[in-house]
Amino acid sequence: MEEEGGQALEEKAALGFQRGFLAGKRLAELPWESLEEVLKYSEDSSPFLAILQKTVHHPLCLKYPPSVQYRRRFLSELIKKHESTSTEPLDQLYEALGVVLNCEETTHCYKNYLLPSGDAITLRENVAIVSQGTTGLVTWDAGLYLAEWALENSEVFRNRRILELGSGIGLTGIAVCKTCHPRWYVFSDHHKAVLQQLSENIHLNSLTLEPESCSHRTEGSPNHQGRLDVNLEGDHVRISVKELDWNLVSKDKLAKLQADVILAADKVEIGWETVATSWKNLFPYDQHANIVILRLHI
Repeated sequence: MEEEGGQALEEKAALGFQRGFLAGKRLAELPWESLEEVLKYSEDSSPFLAILQKTVHHPLCLKYPPSVQYRRRFLSELIKKHESTSTEPLDQLYEALGVVLNCEETTHCYKNYLLPSGDAITLRENVAIVSQGTTGLVTWDAGLYLAEWALENSEVFRNRRILELGSGIGLTGIAVCKTCHPRWYVFSDHHKAVLQQLSENIHLNSLTLEPESCSHRTEGSPNHQGRLDVNLEGDHVRISVKELDWNLVSKDKLAKLQADVILAADKVEIGWETVATSWKNLFPYDQHANIVILRLHI
């Protein structure tokens, strides 16, 4: 293989690890096979250095890291792969692992989702799947699917008022606000802890809540006032967070929100039409999961 072709393969593999690692993708689903292919043509440790730079040493990881356990397991697996080669030990790998081993476990972590534009969505979420009596403090595959569909169908949201039911910690809505140019986006959920974390994640991604939504912020967190121009075309997106229980909400309350489009993930109802999709795997969801996009005509 020509040197240029080998470098291209190495870069592609490293970028695959970067996207999956920053988003906390399951370790078994990271592109280990791509690394094995690169190692067939590599005579040194450059593939491992490239992966290290784009994962553990990436600026997003340094500022908003995955869980300590995830980083430890990832580096241990990377070291195992390196030790199976005939190259000299790579000090940088062991040094990185040493740093992680000295870190204290926390109840929260960060996941960073890289967008096609080069921007990223950063979410703070709980390490435990169930916390404070809810499963809403983590990101689920259905939300990842819905976010990808939204990015591929931005015309559905452009200059419209959007209501999202069961927003959780905000992935889908933040993706729409950053890339699809809505006029107004209303996040909603009913659990107090989820609403609090949702508001913090909105702020974390440089989006600003309308003043009416400020009641969900935590004491000592930044004061969300006004609105921020995040639309690349120059117009504004207004963002609100509402306490809304989908099981109890009335038709009158929904009507008052005047939504042009209603989004929801994990909501199973009748009378839905399956929407054709072309998955590009922009987000690290389970590709074998039985998840579809549905549309209801009223």
